[in-house]
Amino acid sequence: MNVAEAHQAFIQTLSTIYDPGEARSIARMVFEDALRLYDFQSRAPLFDVQIELLQNIKNRLLQHEPIQYILGQADFYGLKFKVDRNVLIPRQETEELVFWILETIQQEIKRTALTILDIGTGSGCIPITLQKKMPQLETMGVDVSPAALEVAQANADRHGVKTKLVWLDILDRTGWQQLDTFDLIVSNPPYIPIAEKYLLSSNVTNYEPSLALFVENDNPLLFYDAIADFAIQHLKTGDYLFFECNEFNATEVVKLLKNKHFTNIHLQKDLNGKNRMLKASCG
Repeated sequence: MNVAEAHQAFIQTLSTIYDPGEARSIARMVFEDALRLYDFQSRAPLFDVQIELLQNIKNRLLQHEPIQYILGQADFYGLKFKVDRNVLIPRQETEELVFWILETIQQEIKRTALTILDIGTGSGCIPITLQKKMPQLETMGVDVSPAALEVAQANADRHGVKTKLVWLDILDRTGWQQLDTFDLIVSNPPYIPIAEKYLLSSNVTNYEPSLALFVENDNPLLFYDAIADFAIQHLKTGDYLFFECNEFNATEVVKLLKNKHFTNIHLQKDLNGKNRMLKASCG
């Protein structure tokens, strides 16, 4: 079997469970990142070891395992991040959030010597990307999962940044005093009520960490409430709190922040027209 034949057969197989565009995208990642093959029309034969690897990846994909976990890495904001089942796979909406933060720093805050905290950092993609794009920034990520912090540290090392990574349960308010104040706080917290789990595809529910995804049905704003209170104590006056939101209750997060006297609240739509992120000033 040559490269062109293998590539076409791979796409056809994946098209049984993915739409054609996604199947082609996954095929590109597999051939480029796993097989190091870049000419998909090549008539060069595949080696036995490549055929075996391709079959293994195909079998896992047909079990709906995300390609990012199979390859052990994900693309985010032009960078590659290590990922495994201890962290969420970075998504386009979070890239948009990072873009908005960078834009706000450049156009509104207009200073780059800032301290930034990411709460629930997971793979560390937010603080690491921010510091990679603006090396003057001082970034920190906190997470309740020691395994996630190990992944984040590996990513900080990979990209040569000094993002500080700290274990913290943001819901345990007695631990807040260990942190200083910050110029900017950002979080993509768990926000999906368990009752909405059925709306997600099996490649999310069966593989990605529930700890980072779900909240109890009776208190879907649990993390937003705690993080907002943390920001009141630890965000410098006039600077910004950024959230990624659930499109179905984003307006409730706005109300929560208004009740806590945040100002300049701006709810922003993502590229798909959904209310998925917001920023607000403290004080």
